[in-house]
Amino acid sequence: MAAIGRLPRHLPVGTRYVLEGVPSEEGRLRVISRLLVLPSGEEIDLTHAVLQPTPRRRSHGAGGHRRRSTKH
Repeated sequence: MAAIGRLPRHLPVGTRYVLEGVPSEEGRLRVISRLLVLPSGEEIDLTHAVLQPTPRRRSHGAGGHRRRSTKH
């Protein structure tokens, strides 16, 4: 399985996200492994991966923060 520093922004069509798990005592699913399976058959293990977060860009559009003007 491939090691990866961070996930790409876009994945190819046909990529599968696979969760493997077992039932817990409370009846909920206990996830034991997570992986991406690309259409080429390559598997990327996400179970123990520590992915680096992508830095967020500041928005300068309509949803961005506006500076308040001070009136004296």
